[in-house]
Amino acid sequence: MGKKMRQQRRGKGSVAYRKAPGTFDITPTYTNNQNAELVGEVINIINHTGHTAPLIEVLYEDFTKGYLIAPEGIRMGDRVHVGPKPHYSIGSAMKLGDIPEGIPIYNIESMPGDGGKLVRSAGSAAYVSAHSRNTTTIALPSKNSITLVNECRAQLGIVAGGGITDQPIVKAGKSHYMMHATNRMWPGFRGVKSNPVDHPFGGKQHHKGKSSMTSRNAPPGRKVGHIAASRVGRKKKG
Repeated sequence: MGKKMRQQRRGKGSVAYRKAPGTFDITPTYTNNQNAELVGEVINIINHTGHTAPLIEVLYEDFTKGYLIAPEGIRMGDRVHVGPKPHYSIGSAMKLGDIPEGIPIYNIESMPGDGGKLVRSAGSAAYVSAHSRNTTTIALPSKNSITLVNECRAQLGIVAGGGITDQPIVKAGKSHYMMHATNRMWPGFRGVKSNPVDHPFGGKQHHKGKSSMTSRNAPPGRKVGHIAASRVGRKKKG
């Protein structure tokens, strides 16, 4: 008797596919008040399990604490500014409309007040490419461009931790602990390497043996491959 596929177990919401408790207990974000002008001092730099980049713990002047993503070159004792007024120091957060063109930015809000959603991984940075009356165009690390309203905020600088992927993993055990820290399922395997009772594409021949186009209404045990695909294969030239 076979077992349920990964898609079925993930859809059920079993413990193995849930977020690891405590992994993301610290969420680096801005203050919810768009108009609040906060000045703080970096009191700690944290190597947090759930993030590729280090975090900075900031003690603000009103004696509240917050967490932000650390930029390259930040040190303990440095001051950061979060608010509507422009302050051009690394790690400070300000509105996109006040950031000059060509300045590297990260932790960008997609909507005003969402706390930062874009460009947060280690070593990444986006650049302000153009301003218009109410919007700002940003060049993302993926080479794509996105247009956001000027009221969205971003931090100045490049995310710290660049080069985290330069060192080779070498051993499977290291990869195991890397995935275990964030509760990711590892190792992954292909359906064609499975037994016939475990996967529709399984079998000794190690190839699908049937069309990979699957109906949208297929049962969970068969809903694998190209689900409700409009077409497959190469496009004809001309």
